[in-house]
Amino acid sequence: MNTVLFPGSFDPFTVGHASLVARALLLFDEVIVAVGHNESKPGWLNADARVRALRALYKDCARVRVESYSGLTTDFAIAAGAKAILRGVRSLQDFEYELHMADINRQLTGIDTVCLFTEPQHAAISSSVVRELAHLGRDISPFIPAGYNIPADVAALPAHHHTPTPPSSTTTSCYTPHTTGSEA
Repeated sequence: MNTVLFPGSFDPFTVGHASLVARALLLFDEVIVAVGHNESKPGWLNADARVRALRALYKDCARVRVESYSGLTTDFAIAAGAKAILRGVRSLQDFEYELHMADINRQLTGIDTVCLFTEPQHAAISSSVVRELAHLGRDISPFIPAGYNIPADVAALPAHHHTPTPPSSTTTSCYTPHTTGSEA
């Protein structure tokens, strides 16, 4: 099986992340969304909550597997049977960082990195921006995939936060990125 590992903190998982997963499914047989767990970096959502939310989001998509891990990403990728690591690139700075990481990863284990450029409509979206908006009491539903439910008991979540309910017309067994109508 041609499997790619998509690692990240996904704190929270955004529409940009979901777009990368959907596009990776066009290239690979399986995508493993690997939620990194780092004890020294407490997240907005704990790793278990992120894994649960992602498993619920992709519950009907047999080609997407959600796992958590700690330690070196390359070690986990090899143990999981991945042929490559997937990374998204939003900017020149992202590209330079990912290029250096890809070189190190290849030297360590021989695993390659596949970079997909972020779709323009998602280029400004990052987990840190979404967290900041939530902390300021803004509605973050445009920036997280429909069906990705942030637990109501997240202490940092403003009381008037709106957790989106997926519209029935756009709900699919595998999340697909939004299109502008001009895309094929």
